[in-house]
Amino acid sequence: MKTIVIGEPSGASMEEIMKIYPRHKVVVEKFVARGVVVGIGPFDDLGNMAIFKTRAAAEEYIKEDPFILEGVVRSVTIRDWKDSLLPE
Repeated sequence: MKTIVIGEPSGASMEEIMKIYPRHKVVVEKFVARGVVVGIGPFDDLGNMAIFKTRAAAEEYIKEDPFILEGVVRSVTIRDWKDSLLPE
């Protein structure tokens, strides 16, 4: 079982997003280095999604991500997901 974090865009401009991006990148790199991120990235509408190997990692991430904490992401949905193509 993996856990998906989906962030809905707040309407922040790309300029506002890029001011926060360096701090966001530090958090992302920390989780990637720990090996708990399967995939992460933006949608065309400036929302975003991350796939984590565990729910605990996803919950920890949302408590640290500046995009969430500083309002670039309006709301977050966490969902458990069973990837039927890849082994656990």
